[in-house]
Amino acid sequence: MSNSYHSILQQAGLASVSGNGGAAAPGSLEVHTPIDGTLLARVPMDSSSAVAAKIQASAEAFLRWREVPGPQRGELLRRFALRVRTDKQALGKLISLEAGKILSEGLGEVQEVIDICDFAVGLSRQIYGLTIASERPGHHLLERWQPLGPVGVISAFNFPMAVWAWNAALALVCGDTVIWKPSEKTPLSAMALHRLMAETIAEFSGAPVAISQLIIGKRDVGEQLADSELVPLVSATGSTAMGRALGPRVAARFGRSLLELGGNNAAIVTPTADLNLTLRAVVFAAAGTAGQRCTTLRRLFVHRSLCTRLREMLRKSYASLAIGSPLEGGTLIGPLIDAASYERMQATLAAAKAQGATVIGGERAAPAGIGGGFYVRPALVEADRPLAVMSDETFAPILYVVPYDSFSDALQMQNGVRQGLSSAIFTNDMREAETFLSATGSDCGIANVNTGPSGAEIGGAFGGEKETGGGRESGSDAWKAYMRRQTQTVNYSSAVQLAQGVEFPVD
Repeated sequence: MSNSYHSILQQAGLASVSGNGGAAAPGSLEVHTPIDGTLLARVPMDSSSAVAAKIQASAEAFLRWREVPGPQRGELLRRFALRVRTDKQALGKLISLEAGKILSEGLGEVQEVIDICDFAVGLSRQIYGLTIASERPGHHLLERWQPLGPVGVISAFNFPMAVWAWNAALALVCGDTVIWKPSEKTPLSAMALHRLMAETIAEFSGAPVAISQLIIGKRDVGEQLADSELVPLVSATGSTAMGRALGPRVAARFGRSLLELGGNNAAIVTPTADLNLTLRAVVFAAAGTAGQRCTTLRRLFVHRSLCTRLREMLRKSYASLAIGSPLEGGTLIGPLIDAASYERMQATLAAAKAQGATVIGGERAAPAGIGGGFYVRPALVEADRPLAVMSDETFAPILYVVPYDSFSDALQMQNGVRQGLSSAIFTNDMREAETFLSATGSDCGIANVNTGPSGAEIGGAFGGEKETGGGRESGSDAWKAYMRRQTQTVNYSSAVQLAQGVEFPVD
């Protein structure tokens, strides 16, 4: 392992695993950097009995944590965020090393962790219920939100810290405990962040140690979490196939699932669009993070009057994108996460060609000084009509560019896929913008005007419709997913009065 990689692991508090490249121990998980394939560590995986013990400990800790007042729970998150702020540079570099994101994106993800903690601190004093008018004299109704219990969080490789934080910050401040199963591709980021949380808890009076748990493993660990009746909610981020398998398992025991699945996002470019603004937004949304975001722009529908010009602008911009190590300044495109991702990308581009499209880019790149890793040039797929291959999301930098003639056609093409996460329109026409945002416009959970679909602020609820899963995380009132709603009736009169005017006299 290079000294620089070793240093990043040490700075992130992972000295115990850095340089752990010896013989594989039974039950260990090999972690490689996508930068060049170097083995970073071998991490012990949790056995089935260890997972069961951590779930049990989480359930027991919940019984105490739910009694801690909300503002005190918020104070825990405030102190945790201070630790994350202090270690922001080290954590951002670790994300780049383990997930392949360019450093500015790694640091941006750590900032999301900080931001959602700040949100949770404010939320700790704003978990409001309702007072409801009763039909019976001398009665009043209340609606209150109560802590739910242990929350399982299954996160994906592409956001190895932020997705956990979106869930954990809200769950903890709501009085729940959290059990985190990170992607087997990025356990080191989880270990580093969980260490900071464990240190915060240890110094916090009144917080049981087991309110935050980390379990390391593969699919079987996630299935054990999904099957446990001690875990009332499982929040899972990943592919639609993953959600299709996990959702029924949780539902079979009448548990709740919060699913954040595939995106396959689209944008519409209308005749009045500012093309310079559009170009900048589209290139980042489509090529940033090497296309490995659930909000990545994958389908671009351009009015026929602009299509030739915008295609030329995109070709020129794509040709100038700097591809290389995400740890190096100036790099805009880092590596794909692994060989399987590269192979899926090539299979998709082959299918697009077979369906009549012109493919520009998409070939494997070889950045100077890097002997391994799966680097690719972002691909533009130009077609004169929607292709069958566009219906499936490929987690790679592939942008389909298709002309349209009428605005209604563009909306129909955008909405005509099984996924429904994020969407965008580029226009200076108020009617088009408002139509796009109306009930007859975008059918996605997120809709943007004159900004790309990739990324989101923590103040708004994040999630989508259809095969995206329907879950909502992060801001707005997403906190309600982590609580149970209780309707309460209080009779402050001296008589028993039945609802709906029912009479039932008893001597």
